Amino acid sequence: MVWIGAVIVLVTFYAIIKRHETRMVLFTSGVVMAAVAGKLGVAIDAFSKAMVNSGLVPVICTVMGFAYVMKYTTCDRHMVQLVAGSVTRMRAILIPATVMVTFAINIALPSAAGCSAAVGAILIPALMRAGVHPAVAGSAVMAGTFGGVLSPGGAHPPFIAKLAGIDVMSVIAGHTIPSVVCALIGALGLLFVAMLRKEHTGYVNASLGSDSEGKDAFKINYIMAAIPTIPLILLVLGSKQVHVLPEISVPQAMLFGVVLGLVVCRANPKAVTTNFFDGMGNAYANVIGIIIAAAVFTEGMKLIGLTGALIDIMKNSQQVSRLAAAFGPMVIAILSGSGDAATLAFNGAITPHAADFGFGISQMGSASLLSGSFGRTMSPVAGAAIICAQLAGVDPMEIAKRNALGMVLAAIAAMFMLL
Repeated sequence: MVWIGAVIVLVTFYAIIKRHETRMVLFTSGVVMAAVAGKLGVAIDAFSKAMVNSGLVPVICTVMGFAYVMKYTTCDRHMVQLVAGSVTRMRAILIPATVMVTFAINIALPSAAGCSAAVGAILIPALMRAGVHPAVAGSAVMAGTFGGVLSPGGAHPPFIAKLAGIDVMSVIAGHTIPSVVCALIGALGLLFVAMLRKEHTGYVNASLGSDSEGKDAFKINYIMAAIPTIPLILLVLGSKQVHVLPEISVPQAMLFGVVLGLVVCRANPKAVTTNFFDGMGNAYANVIGIIIAAAVFTEGMKLIGLTGALIDIMKNSQQVSRLAAAFGPMVIAILSGSGDAATLAFNGAITPHAADFGFGISQMGSASLLSGSFGRTMSPVAGAAIICAQLAGVDPMEIAKRNALGMVLAAIAAMFMLL
């Protein structure tokens, strides 16, 4: 039955690569494997259990609800405009600065596609006006869109925290330094490619106008610009590592941010409430939904015996397990454009057994999380890449090619730092 399971898994990832609906593919594959094993009811039980996962649902849903409120109040736009304005003054380090600023903003706006649209609409034209080639300008924004790995409301940190039996902020603290180092590696890798291709300066497009145009078109409200960061600051200050404030949960921090946005922006309470719950619903459908489908998939792998066989192989070599965690999700993410499916499948099936390979659960979970994120950041079919390419007026493959070196080097660095 193990070989049947292996074939089903290969077909599963092929279907994801061909851009069939991820939740449908994962759920169907899990059910088929469970049926082959004669334990279909167990897979359905896994589906039901994941639907009411008390550790993940409130965290992820409240973060997305908060993000929707920030968009409605335009606080996110004020934040992006404020940060982007400082970047355009850093001409000497314009490309790496754009990567790092996008990375930082992506923590507060954890959706890669949403962040690339918000940041890219401002910074991509600014970089092009400064003489940066359009493909490099788009790549600089795209390269920073894995900052969401440091967001407590992303799909993965709460998932890893639940597996490891620790709090979300402890998981994030464990891979904060590797993530920042890898972002710098990605930024410098892109700068090197741009300089090698002589695309870091000299580009001229008269239709874009000068750097000074449009600067006064939007008046920044600094208080509104700060609001998207307040919940993150509260979580950091209340974390076990810092402990300046009493410990605060992610839902508490996000709800405080929603109320703060409502009061400061003098927004319509009805509209704020509607947007908050719309965001929560979107999170359940598109983030929790993938987690539920992945739970069925990993349960199917377990029932058909594939998980046990993979664990036995990895037990015999720590190097195999290191390479699997560091590059497995990355390869699938490059091909599929999403790091979620491969990362959740790996973390659901293999990471709980990390101790058998000589690693901690949080270590291995974070390594596979970063792996999937790097792969998605250099994928030509990722939603964020398509957005950046459209804003820059280039083909998404041009962005993928320019980010490839930095992301591969980042994956190698992450492996050595985490495993």
